[in-house]
Amino acid sequence: MAKLQFAKKQNDNNTLSTQTWKVLICDDEKEVHIITKAVLSDFVFKNKKIEFLSAYSAEEAIPILKENNDIAMILLDVVMENDMAGLNLVKIIRDELKNKMIRIVLRTGQPGYAPEKEVIQKYDINDYKEKTELTDIKLYTTVISALRSYKDLRAIERSKKGLEQVIKSTRNIYEKNSLKLFASGVLTQIVSILKLNGHSFLLTADGFSIEKDNNGLKLLATTGKYETKKLEEILTQEVKDNVSSVIDKKESMYLNDTYIGYIPSDTNKQNIIYINGCNKLNELDKNLISIFSTNVSSAFNKLYLNKEIIETQKELIETLGETVERRSKEASQHVKRVANISYELAIRIGLSKKEATLIRNASPMHDVGKIGIPDAILLKESSLNKEEYEHMKKHAQIGRDILAHSQRKVLKAASIIAYEHHEKWDGSGYPNSLKEEEIHIYGRITAIADVFDALLHKRCYKEAWHIDDVINYLKDERAKHFDPQLVDIIIENIEVFKEIENIE
Repeated sequence: MAKLQFAKKQNDNNTLSTQTWKVLICDDEKEVHIITKAVLSDFVFKNKKIEFLSAYSAEEAIPILKENNDIAMILLDVVMENDMAGLNLVKIIRDELKNKMIRIVLRTGQPGYAPEKEVIQKYDINDYKEKTELTDIKLYTTVISALRSYKDLRAIERSKKGLEQVIKSTRNIYEKNSLKLFASGVLTQIVSILKLNGHSFLLTADGFSIEKDNNGLKLLATTGKYETKKLEEILTQEVKDNVSSVIDKKESMYLNDTYIGYIPSDTNKQNIIYINGCNKLNELDKNLISIFSTNVSSAFNKLYLNKEIIETQKELIETLGETVERRSKEASQHVKRVANISYELAIRIGLSKKEATLIRNASPMHDVGKIGIPDAILLKESSLNKEEYEHMKKHAQIGRDILAHSQRKVLKAASIIAYEHHEKWDGSGYPNSLKEEEIHIYGRITAIADVFDALLHKRCYKEAWHIDDVINYLKDERAKHFDPQLVDIIIENIEVFKEIENIE
């Protein structure tokens, strides 16, 4: 076999990266390994040195390739444990290991076993060299060419994965209806996209998301070292200055190791993403973040619009509920307290946060049917006679009739509540004498919330009760008027409900 002849190349003057190019030498001659490593020991490309891996047979190379999917290049001998060992390994790399990235350079001292023209056409290799022609310059050129090709392929692959991540991330966060959940999703996905460049520091990226409107800054989401901190702890003077600069310029910025993303909306709100640890971002990473930020900008607009619609709807429902209560001279805050009590009960009985929120938004309409009850009955300070009471009971049906035709979830829920919140666990309620779980959970929850609050406050026909008397009443009516499980929840969490009622 011809002796390899190399001359050393000079090192780059730039600061070396801690990362390396992995090059696998697969050759059954130890001398080839020694000389190749010695000659390329000072080799540097793009500020990265070579990390050599060695295999002395094709069989030995396979586990190395499986364990190191980031090998940039293999210098592969053709004839090793058998005449076709190297060529068979090429097929394994491409077909079985599905590794299309690694640059394969065949080196042979016996070209008769593997004619270049035939091998180049039949096998997925990137270069073919006879060992006799691999002088120092030729090897240097071959390695540079292979690594440059590998680098470009990795950039293309990373770009492809990055764009896939952008599309996937945008789709995932669109599903988050809560503004805080959405902001948290945006923050998480930006970090996830940036991880694609392989920089380990991004595994512990620190960041936060804030909202800016006419009332100032509001913290929406945090990660890393900011996760447990409050807004005032995060907003150091430096952070304030950086955020102000981005808002004034209305564009994202990279300052030292910090990415500050500016995401405007069509409302008076502006969103800021602030992430530390980004000093190694390249142009590809920045472009991916730019694309992602543009996509989520429209999503923020949609969320703000939905939020405004929901808040308007909630306010209208509460206003209508309060109007009904005021007409009957009830406490004006009754519907809000019932809403909050209902929410806490729903959560603690095991309903989802989404459904609990639906009940909270719908429960203020529980007595909407009272608008159809004459003042003489509704405002009567003494007890109602039998005929008057039967007329009063009609408000459940009236409320249902008002709301039942809507296709909106909140109004459909309100229709159920209006119709069933006077049913009783033992079947003695109205309008349909339903019992136990025949009564919709929305009705059962609102029933006990309504009575609990009503007893604690003065009405035209009674004085306010003491909390201890209310608790005793709930115990007496357990499994009679009220769902026993809901009674237990109130008693076991009485401090939560006293706080809603503003009771010491």
